[in-house]
Formats: sequence, C-alpha cells, structure tokens
Amino acid sequence: MEVTKFVVSGRDKAKLYGDYATYRTQLSNRIHNLRKKLGIATKPRAKYTSKGPVTAEDIASNHEFVHLLLLTSERAWAHAMSMREIHSADKKGITGSTRSHIISRLRKSTIYANNLFQCLTNQSQTGAANEDVLEARAYAAGLTGATEFQKENWEACVKSYSEARVIYSALATATKSDIFKDLLSSPVDESIRYGAYQMRLPRTVAIPTIARKYFPRSDTELVAQVEKLDPDVLNDQPTRAKTASADAEAVPKTIKWRSHTVDLEDAAIATALASVSSAAQKLSETLATVTAAQAKERASAYDDILIASQDAVDATKHAIDELSGEGVGQGDRRMQSLHITRTAVGYDMVSWRIGRNRVLVGERDGSVVEGPAAHQNKKKNQKPVKEEGTGRKLAHLREKAVLYDSILQSLDSIKELPGIAADEAFQEELQAKYNYFAALKCLTIARSHALLSNPKNALALLARASEKCNSAHSYLSTSMDIDSTSPPNINVSPTEVQSLKDLLDGEVQHYRALVELSNLSQTQTSSANKIPLVERISEYPTQGVDLENLVTYPPKLEPVPVKPLFFDAAWNYIEYPGREVEKPAAQNGMKGSSPAESKGAEQTAQQKKGWFGFGR
Repeated sequence: MEVTKFVVSGRDKAKLYGDYATYRTQLSNRIHNLRKKLGIATKPRAKYTSKGPVTAEDIASNHEFVHLLLLTSERAWAHAMSMREIHSADKKGITGSTRSHIISRLRKSTIYANNLFQCLTNQSQTGAANEDVLEARAYAAGLTGATEFQKENWEACVKSYSEARVIYSALATATKSDIFKDLLSSPVDESIRYGAYQMRLPRTVAIPTIARKYFPRSDTELVAQVEKLDPDVLNDQPTRAKTASADAEAVPKTIKWRSHTVDLEDAAIATALASVSSAAQKLSETLATVTAAQAKERASAYDDILIASQDAVDATKHAIDELSGEGVGQGDRRMQSLHITRTAVGYDMVSWRIGRNRVLVGERDGSVVEGPAAHQNKKKNQKPVKEEGTGRKLAHLREKAVLYDSILQSLDSIKELPGIAADEAFQEELQAKYNYFAALKCLTIARSHALLSNPKNALALLARASEKCNSAHSYLSTSMDIDSTSPPNINVSPTEVQSLKDLLDGEVQHYRALVELSNLSQTQTSSANKIPLVERISEYPTQGVDLENLVTYPPKLEPVPVKPLFFDAAWNYIEYPGREVEKPAAQNGMKGSSPAESKGAEQTAQQKKGWFGFGR
C-alpha cells in the first residue's frame, strides 16, 4: 500500500507549490474526486448526509479507501501547518485561539491516521502486510508527536516520536529505502532533540539512545514486529557493526584543530565525525582500486565523504544556534569549543572538496598534458585515435581553468572561518597553497595561448606562473612530505611543488626561444616593408598593406627619366655656353656650285632629313 511513499510524495509536491494553503486546496480537490470515484460523494443539490468512518471491509473492497484516509489526514495537517506558518512571525508567538485551532487540526489529523492503523491491523481482511501496518503506526505516532509538541507536553512528544523513529529505522534497514532516512533526519530527529532539551536531558546523549529509552517496550507485539525487521534496532550494544549507526565504537570524544583540543559534548557532532572517518577509509580503499585515468570514477568516490562532512558542519552550526537561542554568550567555554569545532569541520569539508577537484583536473594536478593515447582502449584491432582538434583541446583547457577557479574560491572561503584571520602562520600556509594552484591555472591558460599561436602571451603567463610557484616553493618546500597513498585533499607535498617548478622553468626557457625567433622574423619582415607602397605596386602584399607607408614624405630630390627625343630636338636650337650652332646653309651647301643649284640641293636635303622636317 506504500503509506509512507504516498504521504512523502504529496508533501514534496507541497514544497514545489510554495505554501501549505495551496497544498490544502489541492488535497480538497483530490478528496472530492476520490469520493466521486468511490461513489460516496454527495450528489449535486442533494441533502448532505454524514458518512460513517472507513472500515476494514471498505479497505478490503477497494484499497483507494486507504488513500482517502491519508488525504483527509493530510488536509487537516496542512491546515495546521498553514496557520502556524502565517503566525510564525508574531512577536508574542502562537497563543490563544490560534494555538487551540492548530492543536485541533492536528488532533483531527491524528484521528484519521489512527483510524487507518486500526483498519490495517485486521490483516486477514484487508490483506495488508506487516510493513504496511508498521508504516501506518509510525505515521500516526508522528502526528501524535506533533500534536503533543504544540501542547508542549515534552515527555509525551518524545515518546511518540521515539516510537516513530524506531519503526522508521527498522524499515530503513529492511528496505534500504531513502524515504525513511529522510523522515528520520527531518522532522523526527529534530523534534526528539528539542523535546529532550526541554526535558533537560544531557546533550551528549545520542538521539537513537533517547529513542530506545522512550520506546514503548511494553507493547510486545510491536517489539516483535520491529525486531523481525532489524534485530539490533532496540539493542544498546548491537551484535553486528553498522556503518551508519550512531553508537559506533569509532565515535570520537575530542577533536583537534592545530594547537587546540576540545571535547565533543554534542552527540550529533560526534556521530557525524564518525561518519566522516568511515567515509575517509572507504574513499582510500576506492581510490586504491581505481586508476588515475578514470577521473570521473575517482571524483564520484568523494560524494560520501562530502555529504558526511556537510552533515558535521550542519550539526555544529545547529548546536551553536541552540546555545545562542539559550542566551549563552560568546565567551562561554561551550561556545568557544563549538567555534573551534566549526572551524575544524569546515576546513575538512573544504579540503575534501579541493581534493575532488584535484582528481578531476588530471594527473599531477593537471600539469601533465594528456595525449590521445591516454583515452585509447588497448585492443589488438583497435584503430589509432586521431589527434583532437584545436577547439577540442581548448575546451579541455577551459574545463581545467574552471576547476582551478573553484579550488581558489574554496581556499578563499577558508579565511572566513572563525579564528583564521588572527592566525598569521596559517594565513601564510594558505597563501602558499593559493599560489601553487594559481600557478597551475596560469599554466593552463598559457597552453591555450600556445595553441592559438600567441607565444608572447604564453610566455607572459608562464613567467607569472613561475613567479607564483617560486613563492609557493619557498614556503612548502620545508614542510613534511605527505603519504602518497592518502586521498588527495588540500595538502600539497614538497615533491609536487618541486615538480611544478621544474616544469615551469623548462617551459619558460622554451617559450623565450620561440618569442626570440618570432621577433627576428618580424624584424626581417618590417625591414622589407620600409620601401613605400607606391614603389612596390607590382608586388602582392602577403602580409597586408601598410597604409602608413604609402609614399616618401617629405619628398626627396631625385632624377626623373624623360624621353630623349626632346633633348635631341633641343640640341639643334639651344645655344649652350661654349658651343656655337652651325648654320644649315654653310653645313649642307656645296662649294663651287651656282646659287640656283645650291638652293635646289638644299631643298632636297631638307625634305629627306629628320621627322616632320626636323633633324640634324
């Protein structure tokens, strides 16, 4: 029948709608449609007649009656939650008629839930399984605990929620479903913790221990049902180890942060730290079996430890908020211990997050260039993988740059933790690690410029990376080398810094040579382009046209070639200094001839010589 799944799915939809009033309205519509489907709805314009409670016979005839009871119970619960949400901002709190109305709605919701549980108890007639009966009882116990919570009957509240918690824990162990685990985290565990605080129970007592103490063991039938699902659910000392158990022997009693060691007085924080230790051990085992080439598989192995670390941070913040709500000052010993704990667990969470990103960037923190052979399957008949194009390579480098940005942002977030700003030595260590990852980012961007044939930009970025790496090397080289088998995290070993320094020194020299060769080729090209464009019109400009070198300005006095015809013609008529022009008659006349013959010969000579009558 899946009672819990039906309720949780409906409440999850209510979160999407935004408020409980909308959820209540939609529940009313669903109830009306279900009543019409079952044939028990009041017909239009007919007189209303009250219907009797749902019986086991009704459920046996149609299992939709189970949903009808659940919807009706949820509608009353949503009405109470809607009123509590509206009046939560009141200065005096929820008092008077409003509080009575909320309690009335919760009591009505509990009546319908108990009616469902009583009906399902008759398993022979309804056909309900043991799990269905337990889910209905846990649902009714949770609503009873909510009612007692509003009444401020703290012991009854803790007893009801303890019953619901033990049942949900047994169901979670038996079914391996996350639905029951989500119900345990909220609202069951939160209500038990607050009720225990109001009952003046020690904060060091774990929630599962409180639940086992206040569980109704006098109900032998219920005890037998839950132990059938999980034999250790009611045992203070389980016979078999549980990874997620709050009473695991590995629960730490103290936590150390640099030179400070504080006691863990809150059981929730100690339990969360035990989960972190277990997840760290599991992470080491997973990384030992997964090769470095499987980056995504190695990164996904960090999910469990990141979730456990976040739970530890949330538990510490919740404990600080509780003490602040009680009026405990910042100078109190408990508050100081919690602030140190918060810094320690926050630093660990950021450390694991950085380790996950370091796994994703590749081998040796992404400083090694991965070729196509790294992604090639080793098969006999496998065709060789073609080299990736420039666009694909740039995409890989862009992804690495984003991961480095995330690492740098995580390092900056550590400085916001309590007590970090006053620790100068730790600030220097953080700055050295920041410079190390900033150098890796500059190296990645420089490689992208090298792919685009920009050696000058690549050299500038490599020089910047080398400067940052040298700064990190001067500090981290004196630190102790970490264990190579431990999972990658925020710690940077001297070997890693030295390896990056050697790589950057070689890359800087390499690109200096490339830039020098580029400068020489540009110098030769620029010397060829000193001739004005007007004198190189017959040449094709392969390097483009230099519009700033069209002509020589100011112009220089240069000889200009002219046709020699005009000089030859002028030679006969211009009297240059030191030269006399001969007369044509004296030059061409014949001695001893008569004037008439001389004149005729002169005319004949003039007609035959020169162009158009001109010539020598």
